[in-house]
Amino acid sequence: MQNKTILVVDDDPHIRDVICFALQKASYPFETATNGKEAIDKAHLFQPALIVLDIGLPEMDGLDVCRYLRRSSDVPILFLSARDDEIDRIVGLELGADDYVTKPFSPRELIARVGAILKRFGALQAPAAQTEPSALSFGVLTLEKDQRLVSVKDDAVTLTAIEFDILATLLARPKIVFTREKILDSAYKDNIHVSDRTIDSHIRNIRAKLGAAGCIDAIETVHGVGFRLGACEGDIN
Repeated sequence: MQNKTILVVDDDPHIRDVICFALQKASYPFETATNGKEAIDKAHLFQPALIVLDIGLPEMDGLDVCRYLRRSSDVPILFLSARDDEIDRIVGLELGADDYVTKPFSPRELIARVGAILKRFGALQAPAAQTEPSALSFGVLTLEKDQRLVSVKDDAVTLTAIEFDILATLLARPKIVFTREKILDSAYKDNIHVSDRTIDSHIRNIRAKLGAAGCIDAIETVHGVGFRLGACEGDIN
């Protein structure tokens, strides 16, 4: 059975009670956290299906919690904010949040959003397979891990070993924004003498090679954060 536990993170006890009561009425099991550190600890401990995360937490705010979790997890995140701030909304979504609700909110609307996210990401909550898939694909882009092959539609693209590993990192979690540090950890496991500029050079090379094969939107830059997989829809012409 899929894990349906919801982690509710808010420092306001009244808001926590309202959310938890609504979740209980909808038959969702839940855990709570009151600050960013506790949220991270419980996210690792309980592996929740979804996190309802307040942006305005003391000390470590919700954006920082999201940024930290996205280094290693693609758990769906529903942000709560006390204000309808467009900057918070944009930054949160760029960091990998899946939805955004402004306080005050309707508990019924919140539960509807929770249900929609769980339905959309249901496949991600299924028990993990014993082995990772050897082939990754998104849009017109396909990557074969075992054969170390990359193709756009039916056209092979030659990448260096590091370029291949960077692309595989992005393809494995297409919705996630990866910082340069995370890319370094994934693609340069044994190399600690690599600069951010080197990552940027590899990204440019990957874009150029995939673009020449017809995939001009393979990698997006999220300014101030890092990179994520693009739409990979190929040439629009």
